[in-house]
Amino acid sequence: MCALSPEPESAKAARDFTQATLQGWALEELRDDVAVAVSELVTNALRHGLRRPPGFANDPSIRLGLLRRGPHVLCAVADPGDEAPAPQQPDHAAEDGRGLHVVASLSDTWGCAPVDHRGKVVWAIFSASPEEALALDFPRRAFDAR
Repeated sequence: MCALSPEPESAKAARDFTQATLQGWALEELRDDVAVAVSELVTNALRHGLRRPPGFANDPSIRLGLLRRGPHVLCAVADPGDEAPAPQQPDHAAEDGRGLHVVASLSDTWGCAPVDHRGKVVWAIFSASPEEALALDFPRRAFDAR
């Protein structure tokens, strides 16, 4: 688990944590893809997950977790925002708006789940081999609206 501050530098800290963790797990073949996806998820959390409506306490914490199960790696980014992420139609002239498309193209599957006390976790799963990815039985995107 890696606690991240609400600063732009947190995306780099998350990439560094991810790359070091995957290297320690001897999963170098996943290191770059997972690090890019984590960077996109953390950037989304910084931009959208820290907004709070008036009257709510401001919880500026973002947390990154990585879990390995055999050849699979789950990365999960938690933030206090309640709004589920949704891929946007990319504007080819814009510099942003492609993050979830990047996550979807690099991961086997991704999704979002609410947290009981408010907030959400956006997750992505990666497999070390294409054969292992085919064995996954996850929806492309999961979010239970409150």
